[in-house]
Amino acid sequence: MYAIVEMKGQQFKVEAGKKLFINRIADLEKGATVEFENVLLLDNEGKVKVGAPYVKGAKVVCEVLDNECRGEKILVFHKKRRKGYRKLNGHRQKRKDNQYGSQERCR
Repeated sequence: MYAIVEMKGQQFKVEAGKKLFINRIADLEKGATVEFENVLLLDNEGKVKVGAPYVKGAKVVCEVLDNECRGEKILVFHKKRRKGYRKLNGHRQKRKDNQYGSQERCR
């Protein structure tokens, strides 16, 4: 069973028991639960339900595992050819570590 959910303008595939890393989520404490109601697609053992644009009554419940976790280092390199200009910057994006808990269907 899996679902495709829209969160903060991005689409994520969520499955039970899998970790999910989400950028720019509101300030939540460790152990808090988050509900996402923008479910685009729902698959239940081959029984696919596609929303138009969202599946009615479906929601995804996640638990926050880690409050602040940092992603991989992203390197940004700027160069202007034949001018001797080279610049290297890098940063690590902060993100939330969520555990996908359950998928609920409301009547």
